Amino acid sequence: MLKRPLGRALARLDGWADRLYGWKWNPLYQSGALVIACLAVLLATGLYLIFLYRVGAPYESMVRIDGQVWGGRWIRSLHRYAADATVVAVAVHALRMFCQGRSWGPRALAWISGVFLVFLLYVCGLTGYVMVWDAHAQLLATEGARLLDALPLFSEPVSRTFAGPDPPPSAFFFMNLFLHIAVPVGIVMFLWLHVSRVARPVLLPPRPLLWTSVGLLAAAAILLPVPLGPGADLLRIPGEVGLNVFYSFWLPAAGSASPWLVWALGGAAAAGLLAVPFLTRPRADRRPAPSVVSTRLCTWCEQCYVDCPYDAIRMVERTDGRDGLVAEVLPASCVSCGICAGSCAPMGVGPPGRTGRDQLARVREFVARRSFEAGDIVLVACGRSAAGAPAEDGLPRFPVSCAGNLHSSVVEFLVRAGARGVLVVACPPRDCWGREGPKWLVERLFNEREAELKARVDRRRVRVAYSSRFDRPALERALDDYSRTLDRLDAPAGEDGIEVDTECELPEPAAR
Repeated sequence: MLKRPLGRALARLDGWADRLYGWKWNPLYQSGALVIACLAVLLATGLYLIFLYRVGAPYESMVRIDGQVWGGRWIRSLHRYAADATVVAVAVHALRMFCQGRSWGPRALAWISGVFLVFLLYVCGLTGYVMVWDAHAQLLATEGARLLDALPLFSEPVSRTFAGPDPPPSAFFFMNLFLHIAVPVGIVMFLWLHVSRVARPVLLPPRPLLWTSVGLLAAAAILLPVPLGPGADLLRIPGEVGLNVFYSFWLPAAGSASPWLVWALGGAAAAGLLAVPFLTRPRADRRPAPSVVSTRLCTWCEQCYVDCPYDAIRMVERTDGRDGLVAEVLPASCVSCGICAGSCAPMGVGPPGRTGRDQLARVREFVARRSFEAGDIVLVACGRSAAGAPAEDGLPRFPVSCAGNLHSSVVEFLVRAGARGVLVVACPPRDCWGREGPKWLVERLFNEREAELKARVDRRRVRVAYSSRFDRPALERALDDYSRTLDRLDAPAGEDGIEVDTECELPEPAAR
C-alpha cells in the first residue's frame, strides 16, 4: 500500500538531489556504501578510545577523555556522530531497496541479512552508550534490565545489579565492553552474507564523496563536540535526560508500558521486517521470468558468465554431443535484469522476450512504423530513466527494461536505418536496478567489449546519457548538447575548414 507513494516520493527526491549534486555524487545512491564508510570511522575511532577506557572507572574514563580537547573529545564526538550517521544511512538504504522492489526473490537473502545487521548495530550502539555510565546510560541499563527480567533467561533478576548504593561491578562494564567489541565481528560476517549473491560488490562510495562525508563528520565533531552528561547515580532517579533520537527513541514509550507489551511490539516489528520479501513478492504471473540459454547458439565465450551482476550464470559441460562448455542460468539467483542478453554476440541468452533476437524483431517493427527522413534523434529509453516517462518532445523512443539489456545490434540497426543519432538514456550507474547495466553498455558501445558495436557504425552518431526518472533537466541538457554535436557533424566543413597534409615528415637520421 505504501510502496508506490513512497517510491514516487523517493524518486522525486533523487531528481532534486541529482540537480543539486549531480548523479555522480548523489549521496542517496551511495547509502549502502556510506554505511560501510561510517562503520570504518567507528572502527578507527573506537580502537583509539578503547585504550583510554577503564572498566573499573567508566565515567571517570569518559571525563578524562572529554578533557583531552585535541586527543579525545573530538574523537569521541566523531565516534558518536558516525554512529548516528550509520543509522541514517541504513534507514535510507533499506527504504530504497523496499521501494525499488529489491527485497524479494534472489535479493531476499540480502534483505533478511540486513535485518540482522540492524539488530547487531543496535546491540553495539546501546552497549556503547551504557559504557559511558552517565544519566542516559543509567536509564538505558535499568530499563533494559526490567525488560530482560520478564524473560526466563537468568536465575537472578538483572535489576538487582542496579539496586542499592553500590555502583555496578566491573564485570557488568566488562560484559558491555566485550559485546561492544565482539558484535562488530558478527557485523562483518553478516555483511559478507549481505553481499554474497552479488558479483563485484562496491563497498565504498567514490573518493570525493567518501572524504567529504568523513570531513563533514570530523568538522561537526570539532565544532560541535558532544557534551558529557552527569554521571549515573543509582540513589537518584534520573530527571530530564537528553535521549539520542537514533538509539534511545524507544525509552519513553517502553518505560510506561509493561515488559511483555514491549517484547510483543518489538517481536512484531522484527517479524514484519523479516516478512518483507514474502509480502512484497509479486504474483506469480507478474514475476519476470529468469534468463534462458539456447545451447545451440552458445559459443562458450563466457561473456554472459563474466558480466552477470548476480553470479547467476555458470559454465557447465555440454550434454548435446558437442565439445566444450555451455552457459547455464541458475533461476534461484537470476533477477531477470537481462544484462546477459546484451553481452551475448550470437544472441543466445536472455529473459524470454528480451533476448537480442527479440530486440531485433522489435526494432524492425519500430523502424517500419516510423520514417527517419526528417533526421530524428532516437531515444533508447531505460524504463527507470527520465526518457522512460511520457513526454511531448515528439522524439521517437525505443524502450528497454535496462540499458544493460540493450544489444549493440539494435543501435547499429537504428543508425543504418537512417536515424540522425541514437541517444541511449540510462538511469544513473549507481542506481541501476540491474547494478551494472550502464557500465557494461558503455564498454560494449565504445570500448569493444564482447558483443561490441561493430566498427562499421559511426560512433559519433551514438551517445549515452544518464538521468533519473524525475531529472528531466539533465535529459534536456543531454539532448541539446547532442543536437549541437550532430549539427556540427552534418554541416559541411567548407574549404577553410579542411586541412590536408602537403608535406611528409622525414625520419630523424640515425645516430652514428
